[in-house]
Amino acid sequence: MSARLHITRLTGAASLQDGGRRGYLRFGLSASGPMDPLAFAAANGLVGNPADAAALELGLAAVRLRAEGGAARLALAGAPSGLRLDGEPIAAHRSFLLREGSELTVERPREGVFAYLAAAGGFPVPAVMGSRALHQRAALGGLGGRTCREGDRLPLSAPPAIEADRCVDPIPLEREAPIRVVLGPQDDLFAPAGRVTFLSEPFTVSNRADRMGYQLDGPEIAHGPGGFNIVSDATVAGSVQVPGSGRPIVLLADRQTTGGYPKIATVISADLRRIAQRRPGEAVRFEAIDLAAATRLARARASLIAGLADRLRPVEGEAERLMRANLAGAAVDALHAED
Repeated sequence: MSARLHITRLTGAASLQDGGRRGYLRFGLSASGPMDPLAFAAANGLVGNPADAAALELGLAAVRLRAEGGAARLALAGAPSGLRLDGEPIAAHRSFLLREGSELTVERPREGVFAYLAAAGGFPVPAVMGSRALHQRAALGGLGGRTCREGDRLPLSAPPAIEADRCVDPIPLEREAPIRVVLGPQDDLFAPAGRVTFLSEPFTVSNRADRMGYQLDGPEIAHGPGGFNIVSDATVAGSVQVPGSGRPIVLLADRQTTGGYPKIATVISADLRRIAQRRPGEAVRFEAIDLAAATRLARARASLIAGLADRLRPVEGEAERLMRANLAGAAVDALHAED
C-alpha cells in the first residue's frame, strides 16, 4: 500500500489547493488556489516543496489524520492552530515526521481562518486543466471535484530527502491592519459621499463569506445617479463590488469572472491574505493607495515568497538553543559581586 493520510475526523472546510488554475478566465473559470498565498508557500517551503505544490487548506477547521503505508513529513502554517502528535503538543511553522500509524490532530484556529498542511512531495491527486486546486462550484480538481471529508485517504508522493526538521518564524495575520485598495475601475459611478463612506467607515465580515467572496456588513455606500447596474465586465481577485444594497462584496479565489455591479475599488494582491484571514464579525477598514505603490508591494510580496527558503532554519533542541544563547557570558561570581 502506498503512503497516504487517512482523515479520521474533520469539522469545518478542507480542500486541496495548489498555485491555481491559470489561463482559463476567458472561459469563465477563475484560478482558485490558496486564500493566503504567503502561509501556503511557507508550509510548502518547510517540507522542501515548490511554493505552488498541492497542500491541504483548512478553513476554520479541526482535523485528525493518521499516516498509513509509510511516514510523511508535514508542516502547518497560517492561522494559529494547536497541533498534537500522538496526543503530545508540537509547534506549528515547523516540519516534523508523522510515522506510519501515528496520528496528527490540528485544532480549530484560535484566530484567523486559513491554515495549510503541506506534505513533502505534495499530494499527487489527478490534475484537471493543469491544476490540482479545487474549484468547488465548477467541481474541478481536489478529490474528484469535491472538498475533503471524514474517511478520505489523501495520497502522498515519495518525500524529498530532508533529514532535519526545519522551522520559520510565524507569519503575522495582520488582523488590525487596513486593507489597501486601488480605487476603480468604476469609482466614478458612486456618489462622492459613497466614496467617503467606503474609505472612512468600518465594515465587518458577514456570515455570507466563503472562497468566492466576503460580503461585508456596515454603512450603505451610495451609488451615483446611474444606479448600480452596469454592463457585465471582468473581475479580478480583490474586486470590490457594490450591489444595490450598498454593502460591498470582496471577490476572492473562487469568484465569478464577470459581474454587473460597479466595482468601487480593487484590493491589492499583497493584502488579499489580510482580508481572507478575517473572521465573520471582525472589522475591515479600507485605505486607498496608488497603482505605483500597489505594484511595489506586489513585487515585495513575490520576493518574500521566493526568498522563504533563506528564512528557514533547523529546529533546535533545548540544549542547542541554550548553548546558542550563550547564557554563561552573563554569569557573575556571587562571592565577589558588589552590592
